[in-house]
Amino acid sequence: MTTILVTNDDGVFSPGLLALKQALTSIADVMVLAPERNWSASSHIKTMHKPLRIQKVTLADGSVAYSSSGSPTDCVALAMGGAVEIIPDMVVAGVNAGYNLGIDVTYSGTVACAMEAVIKGAPGIAVSASFFEEEDADAAAVRRRAGEVACAIVQYVMRNALPEYTLLNVNVPASPLAGVRLTRMGRRHYDASEVEQRRDPYGRPYYWLGGSRPVDEEDPDTDVGAIRHGYVSVTPISLDMTHYAFLEALRAKQPAFSLDGIGVK
Repeated sequence: MTTILVTNDDGVFSPGLLALKQALTSIADVMVLAPERNWSASSHIKTMHKPLRIQKVTLADGSVAYSSSGSPTDCVALAMGGAVEIIPDMVVAGVNAGYNLGIDVTYSGTVACAMEAVIKGAPGIAVSASFFEEEDADAAAVRRRAGEVACAIVQYVMRNALPEYTLLNVNVPASPLAGVRLTRMGRRHYDASEVEQRRDPYGRPYYWLGGSRPVDEEDPDTDVGAIRHGYVSVTPISLDMTHYAFLEALRAKQPAFSLDGIGVK
């Protein structure tokens, strides 16, 4: 049977991780290795300056899991390196507390877990849902729904290999489900108000990031558009971030750049 690593960036005791693990147990052998604390918005951080430790923990349903002192992507690297029992065949990260849409995938530790899986040669899937303090929804029901969606997508990936250097980024709406859309990344913007200056008790300034809400461009073919209209969004993301059209345009304009008279090849 397929062995799936379930991990996340919200911490090993996150209710989203438990919901995902419980759902996937019906179709695969599931192992859990996740950070011992919250690493939200950590992106693809890797620990190379200190040792990492793994400890056995017990989840809320009484099942055994493992936590790591490292980052979300450290957890994937550790599991793929054989640090815990068996090397997984696939990595599913989530269910993240908060959507990972548009440019937010570059910040996301959840998406980074799927990226690390792909780098290590295994299929990677990132699953995210609402940040429930922001929406009036039954959090447990939405997490269960996200687990069911993850099961369906995992079964597809078991039958059909993903392209090289490709992961799936899945977002599940909190609103009543309208269906599933295959999407591209949407446009999401943050303004300068994201930086908030405050004063400590001694009058010295300090700064708090993340205060602004994103502004999304409306497009039903994108992940942000799908979520807005109540659809599950499934977005294939490539680790090859080359802008091929611009590359060809630059080549067509040679010599676009030069260094001491040396032309561009």
